Amino acid sequence: MKEKNTVALESLRAVKSALLLAQTQSGAKTELSETDEVKLLQKLVKQRKDSAAIFSEQGRNDLAEPELAQAAVIEKFLPEQMSSEEIEKVIEQIISQSGANSMKDMGKVMGMANAQMAGKADGKTIAALVKEKLG
Repeated sequence: MKEKNTVALESLRAVKSALLLAQTQSGAKTELSETDEVKLLQKLVKQRKDSAAIFSEQGRNDLAEPELAQAAVIEKFLPEQMSSEEIEKVIEQIISQSGANSMKDMGKVMGMANAQMAGKADGKTIAALVKEKLG
């Protein structure tokens, strides 16, 4: 607030609001687990990026830029993301462990991959690499 950084302020207020809403949503005030908090932050980042993409498609860069800036601020609170090479190694490991050999096994591989890389990798990236390996 003292820095007059409105983007960071709006981003942090959105995070606080989402956390409070998630805590009180079940009726009683309960503490969220760390994995729930990470999922919530990922959801907020995804919402911002999706909104920015829609605004960009419509030629509204004046609205897209603040969304991307807010996503960047929120991403600072997420665990460090894995590189594509690291994700690929984990997926290959999961495929060899599970014995998956066709697209029929994609659901099983995706479930294991999402559980193992929760918060460290984007679901779209994981899905694309699994399709590539099984296809």
